[in-house]
Amino acid sequence: MRRGIRGLIATALVAGLALAATACGGGEDNGGDDSGGELSGTVTFWDTSNDAEKATYKKLAEGFTKEHPKVRVKYVNVPFGDANAKFKNAAPNGEGAPDVMRTEVTWTADFANLGYLAPLDGTPALDNTEDYLPQALGSTRFKGKTYAVPQVIDTLALFYNKKILKDAGVEVPKTFTELATAAKKIKAKTGATALYLRGDDAYWFLPYLYGEGGDLVDARAKIVKIDDGAGVKAFQTIKSLVDSKAAITDATDGQENQLKALKDGDVAMAIDGPWDIEGARAGKAFKDKQNLGVAPVPGGSRAQGSPQGGWNLSVYAGSKNLQASYAFVKYMSSAKVQQQTTEKLSLLPTRTSVYDVPAVKNNEMVKFFKPAVDGAVERPWIAEANSLFEPIKVRMNKVLTGTATPEQAARATGDAFRKLLKDYK
Repeated sequence: MRRGIRGLIATALVAGLALAATACGGGEDNGGDDSGGELSGTVTFWDTSNDAEKATYKKLAEGFTKEHPKVRVKYVNVPFGDANAKFKNAAPNGEGAPDVMRTEVTWTADFANLGYLAPLDGTPALDNTEDYLPQALGSTRFKGKTYAVPQVIDTLALFYNKKILKDAGVEVPKTFTELATAAKKIKAKTGATALYLRGDDAYWFLPYLYGEGGDLVDARAKIVKIDDGAGVKAFQTIKSLVDSKAAITDATDGQENQLKALKDGDVAMAIDGPWDIEGARAGKAFKDKQNLGVAPVPGGSRAQGSPQGGWNLSVYAGSKNLQASYAFVKYMSSAKVQQQTTEKLSLLPTRTSVYDVPAVKNNEMVKFFKPAVDGAVERPWIAEANSLFEPIKVRMNKVLTGTATPEQAARATGDAFRKLLKDYK
């Protein structure tokens, strides 16, 4: 008889069992432990990595079978933009849901709150927590339990074309004001626009907000902060950069458009993360890989700040093969696999021990991004965290298209937050 996910978890907690054969959903042909105690069956893994990363993740994931020959890994690459909704559609009844999913850090609390993730405390998936960066573990916990294992950690930085800046005779800007000033020289001497500004995704709004000393909410005090003076100034900054032609933007596929503009040399700079290092270097502007520079995100009038991001590995509560899924998560988050991920993709490990490996320690992007990650701003790890982005995205579009003032946008975003967070002031 098919049971709901919440009931499934409750049964497991009462019985103290591993939710092995009685759960519903998950991968196909799963068998758990066979009679000899070996793991067997299938683990379906939803990977949300991008086009430049997915071949590496597929190979790493399928390497699990070398350690567990009787387990088949069914690798599925799910586009990031579709993954959240796709999982929420599949999880309630288990139809087509994965056993393991690569979840963006703000998704973990949301999925856990809905009862879709298996708690990992006391399971083989979660070992040696002392080896993980404390800030990486923050996003894996919800209401006193751990629902994920940190896979990679990241933040935003300023990617820049060294040749364009040199030809224009300008330094790497330390503030958005400096960037706006440099934009005129860059355009005049090279024909390139200074910055591609992501107007389609609220995550890219955060450096402007942090730069004015602001934040989304104060989760401890349960206060909405987006509509204070800092929020208004952040909206003013993005509007000013676009109106002055220091930046170009669009409200559609900013990920692909930004990367293409940077790769082709149409823009001198872009705010981006380590996941796009390999993608950027594949472009004609960076045939000489040394031409790609990375610097801290420019600051605002009061501070400089970039959001903590990253990816976790979560186990679906309705998996038919929990034991193999736990082992798969342990493998994919192991020091060995994290080291290989860094060596191949320049992504940052979440295990502290991996940073002692020479090949990781000497990676040029790790050298930059590790201090940036250490100084990144932690977001509120609340169930509604991911939902806070949509109201910002809508108002960013209105500000950039001139249909709302920064003051109106900040006020409307605050109102939307209070509807989502009913007990917040």
